[in-house]
Amino acid sequence: MFFMKDNPKNKIKAFTLSEMLVVLLLTVIVVGLAFAILNLVQRQMLGIQKAYDNKTEHNQLKQALWIDFNSYSRIQWISGSGELKFDGELQQTAYSFKQGYILKDRDTFYTDLIIKELYFKGSKVDEGSIDALELSISSNEGNAGLFFFKKNSAENFMK
Repeated sequence: MFFMKDNPKNKIKAFTLSEMLVVLLLTVIVVGLAFAILNLVQRQMLGIQKAYDNKTEHNQLKQALWIDFNSYSRIQWISGSGELKFDGELQQTAYSFKQGYILKDRDTFYTDLIIKELYFKGSKVDEGSIDALELSISSNEGNAGLFFFKKNSAENFMK
């Protein structure tokens, strides 16, 4: 271009190649750190969500068992099928204890709780009528467990 010849005022201001490479390198480092931090935060959030879901599941199971223990007059444990049967005057329900979950009618509680002990009139029993139940976590993650009991009616003492 003949009109730009020897005229420094018409020169286009631009960055050099080395300046662009430095900016590009810094951008890559900043973006990489941002994604690494995002990954760490997502893992923490996932851990918090799992703990919350587990606690919610335990609370729902605890509430359902307390209601059933206080609503039904007869509670039977059948060890062969792993079933806890609640019988009342008007209705009945059952809990099936499986590996990794507990079924109650149409409800499924995904939990690692297992039956630790069964009691009837203060004595440990293996099968039959019960009035207290102790659940514990199958893995050894502390001493977390649940204990349920009911007040026996005169019908239970007549047997």
